[in-house]
Amino acid sequence: MFDAIVIGSGMSGGISAKELAERGLKVLLLERGRKVEHVTDYNDTQSPWELPNNNAVPEEELARDYPVQRQCYAMNAATKQFWVKDSDHPYITPDERPFTWIRGYHLGGRSIMWGRQSYRLSPMDFEANAKDGHGVDWPIRYDDLAPWYSHIEKFIGVSGSKENLPQLPDGEFLPPWEMNDAEKLFKASVEQNFPGRKVIIGRNANLSVAQPHHEELGRTSCQNRSICERGCSFGANHTSLSSSLPAAERTGNLTIVTDAIVHSLVQDPKTGRITSVRVIDAKTKEGKTYEAKVFFLNASTIGTAQILLNSRSEANPRGLCNKSDQVGRNIMDHMYALSTVGVMPEYPKDSYYRGRRPTGIYIPRYRNVTEDGGDYVRGYGYQGAVIRQGGKPSADVPGIGQDIKQRGREFGPWVAFISGFGEMLPNPENRVVQDETRKDKWGIPLLNISVGFSENERKMAKQILADGKAMIEAAGGTVVSQSTQPGPPGLGIHEMGTARMGRDPMTSVFNGYNQAHEAPNLFCTDGAVMASSGCQNPSLTYMAMSARAAHHAAEWLKAGKL
Repeated sequence: MFDAIVIGSGMSGGISAKELAERGLKVLLLERGRKVEHVTDYNDTQSPWELPNNNAVPEEELARDYPVQRQCYAMNAATKQFWVKDSDHPYITPDERPFTWIRGYHLGGRSIMWGRQSYRLSPMDFEANAKDGHGVDWPIRYDDLAPWYSHIEKFIGVSGSKENLPQLPDGEFLPPWEMNDAEKLFKASVEQNFPGRKVIIGRNANLSVAQPHHEELGRTSCQNRSICERGCSFGANHTSLSSSLPAAERTGNLTIVTDAIVHSLVQDPKTGRITSVRVIDAKTKEGKTYEAKVFFLNASTIGTAQILLNSRSEANPRGLCNKSDQVGRNIMDHMYALSTVGVMPEYPKDSYYRGRRPTGIYIPRYRNVTEDGGDYVRGYGYQGAVIRQGGKPSADVPGIGQDIKQRGREFGPWVAFISGFGEMLPNPENRVVQDETRKDKWGIPLLNISVGFSENERKMAKQILADGKAMIEAAGGTVVSQSTQPGPPGLGIHEMGTARMGRDPMTSVFNGYNQAHEAPNLFCTDGAVMASSGCQNPSLTYMAMSARAAHHAAEWLKAGKL
């Protein structure tokens, strides 16, 4: 028997395994996908001309196998191996309420391909539900998580600038990347014309300057190659494979089993404790059972809900830990793809920038903070950059010899683009349920995912686009393109909320320590437990909750309380 079983090896699962193993627990990590080796299984050393089809996946293959995954910006020939084939992993979603489920089934999960933007939630985010009445009150506050944010930031390495903003708390930062000349002009203009707004450099989990504890794990400073989603052989960006799992393995306390699809959890009806986990071998379809004293659910938001819903029993006909009927409900994602692009004709024509950078600019939330939000609650932030076009010959324009060389020396105008990320409110009608008749190739019921935006989100989306246009125009730009509506839920790849934390067992699934109300030795620290979404990228919060919950679980296990 193991002391702890962690289900899922991605962003939160990797940290859960590390923290438990470092506290002396014998940990089994179960990953439903295949084994991936750090460095050797990456396609991050090929030059553009060494990749097939200019790094594009053939249209026929995309249509057949990747109709959902193709919608992700990071999906291409070099990264194709990290995205599931939709043809092998179907799910159901209604046409009028579509959900774009972006997935990666392999060791390390989506931590290999994530965008690495790393922001803390703020005190106002943890208080929002209680103040405006949407969702249930968070059972924790910012101060509960603050030391664990610091713990994670130091371990993974987060670059950023100190800004002293109440809506975006500062952290333990490595040196920030620098804005280019045009971005500095854009920043000055926005902050002058809109005094309540700030433009800062993005905070991201790339090692601007590797520290000794990073180098001990074989990680080095970022090379600014801007191909992070392929997997980084330098280990410069935090992933489970480069960072948390190597840290767990060096303790000698970690066992990893891949191709292990978790079917369900088994609960002792007398004690309420989880006794074991049922697993199906992805290749042979053979069943196996593993036992442990403590269990951590880190299968991702929808994967975690699927496991709980499938863990039905006579005592739990609606699924495990679901007396509240909240498992599968309240799916949230950030409104995404609300972009505005503008040409900046007055920006310096004698200025350019050298090299690349693993982050862009960020405009923290200001609506319902320094500016009124009008007839909607919560708020939004923007991510973007100001870049200069040209400087290399276009691959899609014919040319040869001196002509193409000359075009490569010519620079076009500066172009600004900013894309809004808006908060989505918890709504019990946004949910995932099991299909009553259809099953996947391993005999597990298919999921039916139905998610839609509320009137609050639709009003906010209009304001995101109006503000984006106003800021670019105030900076002297001419808007040349703009989205008309957000992408479908799921496309932001920030799904969360299917097994929320709360104070009341009748309205929530997990408590303030990420411990199940109905199963004292079951913990969940992935996005499923989020009671609200904020507008910040959530992965840093998942990791902080994982470290905090692992600490308490280990202490309680040692004290005989679990």
